[in-house]
Amino acid sequence: MTTVKGKAPNRRAEKARETRTRMLDAARELFVAQGYGATTLADVAKAAGVAVQTIYFTFNNKRSLLKELVDVTIAGDDEPVATMDRQWFRDAVAAPTAVEHLRGQVAGSRAVLDRIAPIMSMVGVAAASDPEVAAIWPRDVDPRFTVLSTSALSLVDKPGARSGVSAAEAADRLYGILSPELYLVFVRDRGWSPERYEQWAFETLRQQLCA
Repeated sequence: MTTVKGKAPNRRAEKARETRTRMLDAARELFVAQGYGATTLADVAKAAGVAVQTIYFTFNNKRSLLKELVDVTIAGDDEPVATMDRQWFRDAVAAPTAVEHLRGQVAGSRAVLDRIAPIMSMVGVAAASDPEVAAIWPRDVDPRFTVLSTSALSLVDKPGARSGVSAAEAADRLYGILSPELYLVFVRDRGWSPERYEQWAFETLRQQLCA
């Protein structure tokens, strides 16, 4: 039987990807359990079942590993696709009405929050104690606000948007209500299900941003 060239799976690349995922999973567990500062790359390597040189070769240093962990956690995969190029975000922005747009934005944001909120405290502590980690996410550049500002700019011009609410005001409200901090207050501290939080966030924002 003749094998079609290019169709056979690249086992080496697949194995490298599996190893990368295992290292990221180990880093997430250890960073959250014992803190970023207290965790060494040797710890991560041992938990992932790889040589410490593999960690260095793949991520270069611990700060790069943390950044990759945050990026992958936000995205939900390791594909190099920015949030605003993700299908859920494009569908929300393309929705014909403000209500449909908002529903898609809240659902997509909640899926991101499910993943990222549990590690945000750890990231905040790491940034506060390590200036080089803080420099990864400078205070004057907030990717989450950039995404929500873009969404708000589209939402306020759609049928069903509340009159008199500017894009800047809409962005602020989206930023506050769809924040990891508020998500954790309800889901972690008050025991809400993620679905209940999503419904509450949608209804709250609908009242404020839609007619």
